[in-house]
Amino acid sequence: MSPLIVLVGPMGVGKSTVGQLLAERLGTGYRDTDDDIVAAQGRTIAEIFVEEGESAFRAIEKQAVREALAGHDGVLALGGGAILDPDTRALLAGQRVVYLSMDVEEAVKRTGLNAARPLLAINPRKQWRELMEARRHLYEEVATAVVATDGRTPEEVTRIALDALELKEA
Repeated sequence: MSPLIVLVGPMGVGKSTVGQLLAERLGTGYRDTDDDIVAAQGRTIAEIFVEEGESAFRAIEKQAVREALAGHDGVLALGGGAILDPDTRALLAGQRVVYLSMDVEEAVKRTGLNAARPLLAINPRKQWRELMEARRHLYEEVATAVVATDGRTPEEVTRIALDALELKEA
């Protein structure tokens, strides 16, 4: 068993929204590893970061991604930093992975960069740019298709992703 589609990309890009639309259009289930982590841990991701630090969160995330990749056959959205782990990137090889991309101005419009995002607590624009500089090549490395979300509705992004993967709606 493996997911029909895996979505990767930065925080706020729309993985959850597009993932749910893709699942609906394909007549399959939707799963988000961030939701899995919150449910299993009984606390928010921000709380895990504050209480245990990023490295502890990344270990929890790595396990959640491994379990989801092995146990879900629908649309799967991964947290923004999941691709940092080399083992996770190896597990994504051979999967249909869509990298949803956006530029910093779009990120500002969508999130205001002031939401409860632990990695963006201080100087959010600068932090977001630095995160993307560190991660963009990793998103591209695992991607089967790249879909720019800037200025597009979730419905448009969903259609483009389906076309890029040559998948037909249910």
